[in-house]
Amino acid sequence: MSSFYTKFELLNLRLKKIGNNVLISKFCQIYNPENISIGDNVRIDDFCVISGGKFVDIGNYIHIASHCGIWGNRGVIMYDFSNISSGVKIYSESDDFKGFYLTGPVIPKKYRINTQNKEIILNKHSLIGANSVILPGINIGLGCVIGAQSLVNRDCEEWKIYGGIPIKEIGIRNKNILDLEKHLLNMKE
Repeated sequence: MSSFYTKFELLNLRLKKIGNNVLISKFCQIYNPENISIGDNVRIDDFCVISGGKFVDIGNYIHIASHCGIWGNRGVIMYDFSNISSGVKIYSESDDFKGFYLTGPVIPKKYRINTQNKEIILNKHSLIGANSVILPGINIGLGCVIGAQSLVNRDCEEWKIYGGIPIKEIGIRNKNILDLEKHLLNMKE
């Protein structure tokens, strides 16, 4: 018995779009599936929470490891070959915690009006390390890597490596993966 949905079960999830060769754990929680698009060659492991909200677009060749959370209240885009490790949390909306407004989803909007809500983008070949948190409005650049247990509170430049709480640049990433991508995609033709 597989812990992943069958193709028939995937179709019954009523996702906005579902590609080929998609594995989603039966232990994954999916909310607002009509706002979630999933490309080809995607695997989503156990105990993930994906909330469509406005939209969540997951490209091709993507792995979302166990215990991740993606809240797309204002939109999340994961471009091809972007991956997130276990325990990553991605928030496209967050309450104001300074005490001027009430917080929480059960509070009427007029009492929690200062929410931070902006789209999050994980560009192609970006990697997010285990237990990292990405705050609203962040753009993770092409080929960018975020080290484990990092707090991403600002945009990240292409081909850079970041880590820490909050993040700081700690290195430069090799672009050899672009050649490997070409090789992989040429083999499929």
